[in-house]
Amino acid sequence: MAAFTLAHLSDPHLPPLPEPRLADLAGKRALGYLNWTRNRHKFHRRDVLDTLVSDLHTQVSDHIAVTGDLVNLALEAEFPSARTWLESVGPPDRVTVIPGNHDAYVRATKHRFAETFGDYLRSDGSPQDNALQSETFPFLRRRGPLALIGVSSSVPTPPLMATGWLGRSQLDALGRLLAQLSAEQVFRVLLIHHPLRSKSRAKRLTDSPQLLALLKQYGVELILHGHDHIHSTMWFDGPNRSIPAIGVPSASSIAHGHTPAAAYNLFAIERDGGAWRCEQTVRGINDAMRVREIRQTRLI
Repeated sequence: MAAFTLAHLSDPHLPPLPEPRLADLAGKRALGYLNWTRNRHKFHRRDVLDTLVSDLHTQVSDHIAVTGDLVNLALEAEFPSARTWLESVGPPDRVTVIPGNHDAYVRATKHRFAETFGDYLRSDGSPQDNALQSETFPFLRRRGPLALIGVSSSVPTPPLMATGWLGRSQLDALGRLLAQLSAEQVFRVLLIHHPLRSKSRAKRLTDSPQLLALLKQYGVELILHGHDHIHSTMWFDGPNRSIPAIGVPSASSIAHGHTPAAAYNLFAIERDGGAWRCEQTVRGINDAMRVREIRQTRLI
């Protein structure tokens, strides 16, 4: 049987930003808009995003995971265009999405992400699967040998903060879901926007210790995240072996400062005897605006 290929991209921060109304620019959005007009618009470019997605479509992938930050200030006008863009990436049965902190930038529109992209993040498992979910998150989507588990670390935060939080209710539901899946022969992939370990107090996942305790007890095979806009591989304790957690640069960014240019991951996943095999291929944009292979790594 051929390997199942999962593609992963994140943080498109879909440009350009719609012109906001004056009434929209209160509180945190005012600072975010100032940051966008002075800095971020120079680095997040639609031509970069379109080039990356075009290359992704030339690759053989069975499913695509997008780990958040589709929009920038969570303006009402941003969500319809983000929906149109996501549809260009693929239909709901081929694409799974979770929210990032920018998708819940302010309280007024924190629910718009789930409303706009509901069919891209809705559990579609068996009645037994669905009985475990009473809220939108966590969700479970089964694709080939994969069990895609989506959680939301997306919460409105004060100005200059970009922390994430799962909360007790979501963690409890995730524990029940992981307990069920631990008895199955499936390749479990946890999708989360925030990395599970961060050097920045302003960008950390605040209840990461509780999540790490669940993963140490029940395990998953792979964790995919965004948020930091860098290539990243971290390892965390599981019940039987270490779990790789993979981050990826922003899908719309040119290289600047310590932030690399846009890239995406491909994971080839298959059974190898009595165990799983997972090989990562990284593809990214170079200075000539061409997408090329950066590296291949065997993770499992």
